[in-house]
Amino acid sequence: MPLTLDEVEHIAALARLELGTRQKEGYQEQLSAILDYIARLQELDTSTVEPTAGGGSISRMPFRDDVPMPGLTLEELLANAPEKQAGQFKMPPVFEHD
Repeated sequence: MPLTLDEVEHIAALARLELGTRQKEGYQEQLSAILDYIARLQELDTSTVEPTAGGGSISRMPFRDDVPMPGLTLEELLANAPEKQAGQFKMPPVFEHD
């Protein structure tokens, strides 16, 4: 299912991407190959496959123990803050009022 350059430009515009001519041609090739692969997958008979919510059974998934660990100190947390005040991050106001 080959895409046209116009379709690639439309997709790029939706994604707010500015692409050069060579990039558009590269994406045209790659996206077309992806769509071809999806079309091949749609040909598979999955009528006997049970629907699942994930890749495997939860009973078989390994979990690690939740081990509490020390966190960062206040000084470490605020070390890279652009602005801080009274031991807290200082943020610009969300709403401006007059």
